[in-house]
Amino acid sequence: MRKASTLTALGSLALLAACTTPSSSGPSASAGSGTGPMSFFITSVGTGRGGDLGGLAGADAHCQKLAAAAGAGSRTWRAYLSTPPTMPSGTTPGVATVNARDRIGKGPWHNAKGVLIARDVNHLHSGANLTKETALDERGGPVPGRTEKPNEHDILTGSRDDGTAFAPQTDTTCKAWTHSGADGSAIVGHHDRAGPTQDVWARSWNFSHQSAGCSQEALVRTGGAGRFYCFAAN
Repeated sequence: MRKASTLTALGSLALLAACTTPSSSGPSASAGSGTGPMSFFITSVGTGRGGDLGGLAGADAHCQKLAAAAGAGSRTWRAYLSTPPTMPSGTTPGVATVNARDRIGKGPWHNAKGVLIARDVNHLHSGANLTKETALDERGGPVPGRTEKPNEHDILTGSRDDGTAFAPQTDTTCKAWTHSGADGSAIVGHHDRAGPTQDVWARSWNFSHQSAGCSQEALVRTGGAGRFYCFAAN
């Protein structure tokens, strides 16, 4: 587990560096190898409720709805989101850790234009062909990056760089994707692999920093719009 100081530092960078300062982009896009039907996309829209996605079930349903509208509804879609464990409280049962990497299938995954994103889970987290040019929405459209207005490169993940969840001591998932208040936060990644510096965190697609809060306004202010990644699990 990463040290709390690392997470705090990333949150501070989100507020002080403000993802809106122009910077050079991350790795250049590569065509990859092989083509296939769409099995990956960034949501063209979020839920409109900030970090409240209706929990994992609601996020999955949002992926499924968008995929169906794009003609890919026959597949089972899952949101790339992690949630930390919760302890039982009174009559409320505890919830086990959910790691994003464990809920999206085995791959391979291709974008709406058939370009390979990753061969499998390990490739996704070690050498994915995921850049601004390849990380498209379900309709094959680009997602606005850091040098554009509005900047929407913050993609909700709640995950560490290996696709696993954080410990529950700090809110990294807007209360398991059910909260849209000004408090709390969520870990986001940069789909365009760009940030205020060339540090690894600034160029990470799934683990860049914490949001400024969980409301829609807070996500926009940090550099996002409440979008998240969807993968076909079958």
